[in-house]
Amino acid sequence: MLTSARVPARRATGTTSGGTGRAGAAGTPAPSGGTTARAAATVEFALTGGVLFVLVTAVRWVMASPPGLALPDPHLQLAAVAVIVGAALAWALSSPWGRRSGGHLNPAATLALWVAGAFPGRRVLPYMTAQLTGSLAGTGLARLVWGPVVGDRMAYAAVRPAPSLSAAALFTAEAAATAAILAVALLAMSRPAWTRWIPAALPFATAVVIVILGTLTGGSANPARQFGPAVWAHQPVYWSHLWIYLVAPLAGAALPALVIRYRSHRPRRSPHSPRSDPARLRGRRSETDLCADGSTC
Repeated sequence: MLTSARVPARRATGTTSGGTGRAGAAGTPAPSGGTTARAAATVEFALTGGVLFVLVTAVRWVMASPPGLALPDPHLQLAAVAVIVGAALAWALSSPWGRRSGGHLNPAATLALWVAGAFPGRRVLPYMTAQLTGSLAGTGLARLVWGPVVGDRMAYAAVRPAPSLSAAALFTAEAAATAAILAVALLAMSRPAWTRWIPAALPFATAVVIVILGTLTGGSANPARQFGPAVWAHQPVYWSHLWIYLVAPLAGAALPALVIRYRSHRPRRSPHSPRSDPARLRGRRSETDLCADGSTC
């Protein structure tokens, strides 16, 4: 998930929520006050854990407990969960903490931003580690609050594919869903005037994925969303497909990011100007080529 950064227009510029004294580039940590890598990763850990706690809580009370009987249709239940999770994401992305770290909350988002050239490579592994451990912590906190059994249908909110869905179809669906969500983020980040819509657009896109794919794949589109619940559930039915839920979103996220990267590095030529020197183009850099911390992405 992301909040406010820019993807290079000719080079993607950030993605998610950032801040630069006031509001940095999305996807990149806010440079104001010199946010350290450790502090930003800690924020990612806390926000991801908080969203997972809300997710597990929503699944317990909407899909795996008596109150959920008021919504007997699985699609209505999924819609209710999607609204709750979307609200939690919107809060996380627009909060001061989300602006401080960039509000990725998803290893696939971090990877996409790095591939697009909007996030420093040295922070990718710390962010991904923080997001996955935050998933474990948030799910574990839900276990402490609600008890060891969240429900028989979706233990700890872990998801599994429909019996009729092959491994290849599951991989394709999860990759495509993640690609769609990240395409929305990267597109919004490509125009400074659009970045303010990211905290609303990304939760909405995520909610749509949950409703559409919920009965087929579970609508994960985020390695951190499935990692913690699957580990805590500790059941073969969830472990057998875990690798797909971890790898497919990363593959899907890389696709729109590679498109952005290719387009941003393609030299522009004006029919009314002399042919530009490619070496000079490669050597020319602007402010938007820098990550929020001032280093070259």
